[in-house]
Amino acid sequence: MRILFWGTSDFAVPGLRALIGEGHEVVGVVTQPDRPAGRGRALRSSPVKELALEEAIPVFQPERARGADVMARLREFNPEISVVIAYGQILKPDVLDLPPLGSINLHASLLPELRGAAPINWAIIRGHEQTGVSIIRMNERMDAGAIILQIHEPILEDERASDLWARLSEIGAAALVEALALIEAGLHEERPQDDAKASLAPRIEREDARIDWKKSATELHRWIRGMDSVPGAWSQLNDQEVKLFRPRITEDHSPKSEPGTVVEVHEHDESDGFLVACGVGALWIREVTPPGKRRMTAGAWARGRGIQVGDHFV
Repeated sequence: MRILFWGTSDFAVPGLRALIGEGHEVVGVVTQPDRPAGRGRALRSSPVKELALEEAIPVFQPERARGADVMARLREFNPEISVVIAYGQILKPDVLDLPPLGSINLHASLLPELRGAAPINWAIIRGHEQTGVSIIRMNERMDAGAIILQIHEPILEDERASDLWARLSEIGAAALVEALALIEAGLHEERPQDDAKASLAPRIEREDARIDWKKSATELHRWIRGMDSVPGAWSQLNDQEVKLFRPRITEDHSPKSEPGTVVEVHEHDESDGFLVACGVGALWIREVTPPGKRRMTAGAWARGRGIQVGDHFV
């Protein structure tokens, strides 16, 4: 099939790679414009653009995917179908309807659950036991189109958002290939979503990821895993922002200290790190990103005198 691929983030890369590997003719890639990144604020291409250039696929990077000039350029690609994965903009009906076979999208949830920008994060934060991927027919409403194919996947007990992100991107790529084969053969079915069962997974900004230590250890175990590794759950210690990772709920310790207080530190046991009192229970933190430093084990940070018993996160 002649496919116009829309995508930007790492999550979209396995899908594009799978289409190329299956022998589809990817006539073009539409991705977000290069953006400043890193300390030097140099322009950085999206992961999807980098793969497209490696494969000599034409790249189109409109600031906004709308308007007469954009539509004219899209027509030049002459696609049969558009495939959209983590592109980063809402597409208008004239864009979606341009290819004869319309536009389909890979979304990382079991729609209609978790419509929105951050379904993987919220699935973990809300304690879902399973999630998955959905291939849908796109329409003018966000993540609300008819379902063509769904794959269910369990969420593992200590799985982090970054791990689940990587796993679902590969599962989604395989599901995409299967859905396109069904569409090409005329064997697919499209099942409307039940809007009454819909839930939202809104975009998470840095400020949203701040830890509220008054919550229970169980809630914060999900919260920190759900924020890993972007944007990263964080808390302030001595007026500095510290990102916290790899939490573990303690089974034998329920401190009475004020929530956010460090009650135990294991400098030389990398399996633990330091223990923080929560509203109910306590949580071991095993990895951190201190201000201006790389991510490291909590034990290494403690050995460098970055944390000690009695310190208080807020």
